[in-house]
Amino acid sequence: MSRILLFVYGSLLSGEPGHALLGGSESAGSARTAPAFDLLDLGDYPAMARGGHTAISGELYWIDSATRARLDEFERHPRLYRRTRIALEDGRVAQSYVLCRRTKTEDRRIEHGDWRLTRSTPRS
Repeated sequence: MSRILLFVYGSLLSGEPGHALLGGSESAGSARTAPAFDLLDLGDYPAMARGGHTAISGELYWIDSATRARLDEFERHPRLYRRTRIALEDGRVAQSYVLCRRTKTEDRRIEHGDWRLTRSTPRS
């Protein structure tokens, strides 16, 4: 069985609505990306986009091929998000779901790169 290391940063995080889709995958702990992204607030969920200067906070999981297929469908890979290799702050490489096309959401950037912190802060 082939497994990949997946970095999650939004609705798939532990305690978030989509976490159950990871289906008992093995946790590999917390991590941050290299500072090469923007984290965008799309309302109920975030999107990680290339081309920024922010290190995104998240979690790592070892997922199997069945879980990968389930997540690809959930994340609408490759139309909305593309599962691709990304660099982590500590030099490791993982796969993650990155937004395919940026829209006018740049003004809703999450400067600190942490979706949980955003979710715990009341919106104005």
